Amino acid sequence: MSTADILEILLSHDQWATEQILDSCSKLTEAQFHQSFPIGPGSLHDTITHMLGAMQTWTQTLSGKQLGSRVDQDGKKRTLAELQALAKSCYREFALEAHQRPLDEMVSRQRAGKTFQYSRAVVVAHVATHGMHHRAQCLNMLRHLDVKPLPPSSVAEWSRMAAEPPGN
Repeated sequence: MSTADILEILLSHDQWATEQILDSCSKLTEAQFHQSFPIGPGSLHDTITHMLGAMQTWTQTLSGKQLGSRVDQDGKKRTLAELQALAKSCYREFALEAHQRPLDEMVSRQRAGKTFQYSRAVVVAHVATHGMHHRAQCLNMLRHLDVKPLPPSSVAEWSRMAAEPPGN
């Protein structure tokens, strides 16, 4: 992958950073994973589920499909393993859809009875920044749960780690 390809940087970093959060959650008890915090959607489980639900909706927007039900609105409590599998699927589908058409092409999305137009580039940037926003909330929750070290999450950390030979 070229480190000059902004689409690949956004997609790869977003997935990697979420995987770092999910991996850190493996250190937690189930109660800690579901512990409520006065930030974002409320718990690590709910925040991660919200991120993935939003990604599914934006993937459907890019594909022009009718918006389906959201995984974060079905009330189901998922295990960490289920969320890890869902994340892999969501990131794979989003990346495939992001590459399907030119980024300057417009897509439509309805919300609250209004239709909005976005370029595909705006959708990709939104998904990446939305993910970063919620991962920051997850980092704060992990910090409050005394997880050490906190997982790496920045684009610079991703770039450094991707450049390191395995085992270093």
